[in-house]
Amino acid sequence: MIEATSCGGVVIFRGKILLLYKNFKNKYEGWVLPKGTVEEGEDYKDTALREVMEESGATASIIKYIGKSEYSFNVPEDVVEKEVHWYLMMADSYYSKPQREEFFVDSGFYKYHEAFHLLKFANERQILEKAYNEYLELKRSNLWGNKKYY
Repeated sequence: MIEATSCGGVVIFRGKILLLYKNFKNKYEGWVLPKGTVEEGEDYKDTALREVMEESGATASIIKYIGKSEYSFNVPEDVVEKEVHWYLMMADSYYSKPQREEFFVDSGFYKYHEAFHLLKFANERQILEKAYNEYLELKRSNLWGNKKYY
């Protein structure tokens, strides 16, 4: 068994959520949240911010840690146990440009209900729901965009 740790972000700008569309040889296809593997010597927050920037071109800041999701998948000869740490982030604009090298062919900001239905993986829908509820709570309290909470 191989253990891997990734970090990602639920990136929000003016109430809309950043999604990426991946199409790898028509096998792995679907809308996902930006995330990626922790590099040597990197802390989780730095990984999440770097991956959002690399995969989407979006500049964002971390507002709050949301939690983690866990899943496993098969690779030839082994099983990968993956743990993903998620952060609620605020983008500084609607700008995004999908990273072609990672097989992202589209990106954009979507309303919550659209994003929820577009996301390919159930665990990412759960993280989106949790992050969006945090966002709404911060908005209700007039705290969204004022400071960082982590």
